Parts: sequence; C-alpha cells; structure tokens
Amino acid sequence: MPRPLGDLEDAVMTRVWQWNRPVTVREVLEDLQQERSIAYTTVMTVMDNLHQKGWVRREAEGRAYRYTAVSTRAAYSAALMNEAWSTSDSPAAALVAFFGMMSAEQREALRDAVRVVQHDDESGADAVAEPPAPPVAEGDSAERPEPPGR
Repeated sequence: MPRPLGDLEDAVMTRVWQWNRPVTVREVLEDLQQERSIAYTTVMTVMDNLHQKGWVRREAEGRAYRYTAVSTRAAYSAALMNEAWSTSDSPAAALVAFFGMMSAEQREALRDAVRVVQHDDESGADAVAEPPAPPVAEGDSAERPEPPGR
C-alpha cells in the first residue's frame, strides 16, 4: 500500500495524470504558479522525490527530464480505498458507512462498476484489465510494481 501523497505531491501528480503525457518541471511549475507562489527548485525536488518513490519515470531530454506517471489516479485511489477497508475491524460496517457518504451519482457509478465486474465473472472474460498497482513506499514489505510496458 502506498503512503498517501502529500499536498504538493498530489498537486504535481494531478497535473501529470490529467495531462497524460510526458511533462517537464517547467510545465508543472508554470501551472502551479497560477495557484500559488512556488520555486522551480521546489517542483524539481518534488518530481525527483516522486521518481525515487516510483510514482513517475523520467527520460532525459537535453539538460532536463520529461516525467510520465507509472500508474493511474484510479489505481492510486483504489489502493487507498482498499487499504482503508482492509484495515477496518468490521469491513462490512466500513462499507455501509462509506456507501452512506456517497452521492447519488457516486452510488450509480458504483452500481455500474459492479455490473461490469459481474458481467466479467459470468462471461469468464477479462474484458476489464486490472489497473497496475501503485508504487510501494520504501520500507513497506510489498514488492514495488514494474512500470507498465517493461
């Protein structure tokens, strides 16, 4: 289970996930500066930390790097939800409480997701591929996933 992203890590990863393409520190910096005052070196350090933690991979381009997400926001969110649910002393009660917090739209999305999973179970097909697991922080016992495409 990955540790939850910090506020600035999440702000950076949100852009990497949304843009869904290799990004530079400069691009992320310029977008973040629309919301807050932040230095280039701060963004560079955060992106390097995300690389070291396995959240992004990078490729050199001249004197800079282009960063690409290793996993999806959906896979990250799913891992956080699974961790919270699995550590509960009463998983069923936790699910009931969680469902009670959901909006009508979220409950409809949940129903749709259950239908997809049930359809896959009934057909025996793997029509919906399992998303890659998010990276595991150093010191955790689970293995770090291999980036997609390797």
